[in-house]
Amino acid sequence: MGMLYELRIYTMHEGRMEAILQRFSQHTLSIFERLEMKVYDFWIDQTGLPKLYYVMEYKDMEERQRLWGAFIQDPEWIEVQRTSEESGPILEKIEEIFMNRADFFIR
Repeated sequence: MGMLYELRIYTMHEGRMEAILQRFSQHTLSIFERLEMKVYDFWIDQTGLPKLYYVMEYKDMEERQRLWGAFIQDPEWIEVQRTSEESGPILEKIEEIFMNRADFFIR
């Protein structure tokens, strides 16, 4: 069946795009790396919408659940989330889409 990919789409509250960019660049990505969570790719909306898109790669759904469970309980993440949201919530909506690569597509 191959790897499991998760497309995560984050929509920010108005005026909070810079806060999410700082949180990812200064904290979240290094926490992901420490927890061995693989970010496959990362995009910022080109049209100016307050949206981020990124894809995570996992062995299977069990690994995904285990890794995200560890992430949300991670003391560093809990503190980063708390301090980055002192001036208000950042995320308005999170969408999660799970995918497997099509067998006919060779990369």
